[in-house]
Amino acid sequence: MSQIETPDDNKDFRCGMVAIVGAPNAGKSTLLNRMLGQKISITSKKPQTTRNKIVGVLDRPAAQLIFLDTPGIHRAGKLLNVRIVDVALTTLSDADLVLVMLDVTGANTDAESYLIEKLKEHRTPVILALNKIDLIPKPKLLGLIEQWSQAHAFRAIVPISAEKGTQVEALIETMAGALPTGPPLYPPGSLTDLTERFLAAEMIREKVIRLTGAEVPYAAAVTIDDFKEEKKKRLVKIIATIHVERDSQKAIVIGKGGRKLKEIGEAARKEIERMVDCQVYLELFVRVQKNWSRDEKALQRFGY
Repeated sequence: MSQIETPDDNKDFRCGMVAIVGAPNAGKSTLLNRMLGQKISITSKKPQTTRNKIVGVLDRPAAQLIFLDTPGIHRAGKLLNVRIVDVALTTLSDADLVLVMLDVTGANTDAESYLIEKLKEHRTPVILALNKIDLIPKPKLLGLIEQWSQAHAFRAIVPISAEKGTQVEALIETMAGALPTGPPLYPPGSLTDLTERFLAAEMIREKVIRLTGAEVPYAAAVTIDDFKEEKKKRLVKIIATIHVERDSQKAIVIGKGGRKLKEIGEAARKEIERMVDCQVYLELFVRVQKNWSRDEKALQRFGY
């Protein structure tokens, strides 16, 4: 990527890639959306919601932080999960700085131990964000700070609440100060390098995850079949397919009389309209592709 010129008097400007890594459900996507002030990474309480590397750009007067939001790192077994974790681990090599997010409620200790093992294979500086501090008493937080300061040579440990915004600005300042000096890589005002087409698919998948039962989320993928802008009408027409692995999952996504699919479509349409700032016509189809999450060709076609 070509560099963007900055004024000659700004020799101390800092810019770099920050990989946001952590166990599933540590709050990585919630933090990214909070820092950017806009939603570009989907979220839910179900693990492995994020499957791809999501790029977000944050401008500050003296720094540009380029965030790489990654899927949750854990000891994976299934082919889809192996692919997802590989995406996260390769990001460690691309980054100038690694931000590790840890859920202080202690739900993912094995995954976090695995992540620390992987960090020791890299020389990239690491900052630790202890997330969800609003959910534990202060004495426990102080104990965790002491515990994790001995687990790895973190450049800094910053307690935060990504959900409430507590100490997020302090975390941004700490990360900015740890980046190398250099000009910005993205033009001012850039938010992400992701296409609206990709983001629309992710927003649909988020609604599938949030609005269906436990059986469906891990078996769902979304492809955009058509994405047309009609600028004169201020209208975007989208046709998308929700892919599942079994007929029973298709029935859940469609719902009785098509009500669940309609609910998913309405929720996704409203979110996409906020993104594109115009009216959206969204048509959804549901297709069964048996065992796609174990199929190498299907994983490639769906972008994993």
